[in-house]
Amino acid sequence: MSETDRPSVLFVCVKNGGKSQMAAGLMRKLAGEAVDVYSAGTEPGGAVNELSAQALLEVGVDIAGERPTAVDYELARKVDLVVTLGREVRLDALPGTRVENWDTDEPSERGIDGLERMRLVRDDIAERVQQLMDDFTEAAAP
Repeated sequence: MSETDRPSVLFVCVKNGGKSQMAAGLMRKLAGEAVDVYSAGTEPGGAVNELSAQALLEVGVDIAGERPTAVDYELARKVDLVVTLGREVRLDALPGTRVENWDTDEPSERGIDGLERMRLVRDDIAERVQQLMDDFTEAAAP
């Protein structure tokens, strides 16, 4: 567990403008105060992806005020789980930290772009976030 009694998770993608922000937003909505949630990028961009934000807003999650940030390796070593999203994320070694990769759906490989693409990415991430929340809930059960 993290420094609190709550489980903690750091979602990481390359730019911290899309997938990791989506995962963090969805987890915050699902978990409320029950999970400490962070997101970061290995090469942070300048802003949250507008289509990612729009796709999340459709399900009641507002990430428009979020800003991409770089991975804080001190934080990464303290959280219970680091989740990387996508194949292109490369992190420095994190000995003793549980790291899991979510090789998320990439609809653009099938010619699907724009908001339709982001909805499919959102739905894939949402299923994974729900499973992670279920795992956290099971682990906390007496």
